[in-house]
Formats: sequence, C-alpha cells, structure tokens
Amino acid sequence: MPPHDSHPGEYAERVLDVVERIPAGRVMAYGDIAEYLGEGGPRQVGAVMSAWGGGTPWWRVIRADGTPPPGHETRARERWAAEATPLRPGGHRVDMRAARWDGRPPEQTARGGRGDLVN
Repeated sequence: MPPHDSHPGEYAERVLDVVERIPAGRVMAYGDIAEYLGEGGPRQVGAVMSAWGGGTPWWRVIRADGTPPPGHETRARERWAAEATPLRPGGHRVDMRAARWDGRPPEQTARGGRGDLVN
C-alpha cells in the first residue's frame, strides 16, 4: 500500500473519479470499476480505495456479492439506509441486480417499457 503522505497516481485518480460519479443509492463492485476503466482488477481498485478512498462515497464500492468493505459493515449499512440503496432480505447485502450502476449517467439508465428514455 502506498504511504499515506503520497499522492495518488493516474490510475488511482481514475478510480476515485469513477467512485465520485456513482449516484446515491447505486453501487459498483471493485471489479466493475476495473472493467469500466479497462485496466487493473478488483484487488487494484481495493488498494486504491484503501489508500485514498476515505474522502469519497466509499460505501458505494462493494464486493460482487453485495457485501460492504470488511470492517466497515455498520457504517456502510447506515449510508445505504440514508440513500435508500436496495438491499437483499435481511438488510446485510446490497441487491446487486437493483443497485448496480453501469457507469452511464442516470438519465440514460432510466428506461420506459419499450426501452425509450424516460423524460
């Protein structure tokens, strides 16, 4: 892990930019971010989040199974509740089908019955 007094590199800046754009109530898995960027993998995204993600909406970056970052379960659940993030029964995991964000602006992801954009 990079020293805390260092500055994030170009890849880290790109990861953090994606995290900042995840809409409230939506999430991306670590691997989703790497795939979106076309670079790195879940571990690299996790390392960036561990080193520099504290000032971002970190609770919106989760494991592919819908669980929060280890050690941050309680705080993540509080944030999910505040943002009305869809959860699985029991409230301990995000409903990835309902909450996963694909990186498109929100106005492009809200679709009507025939696939038309909703105005």
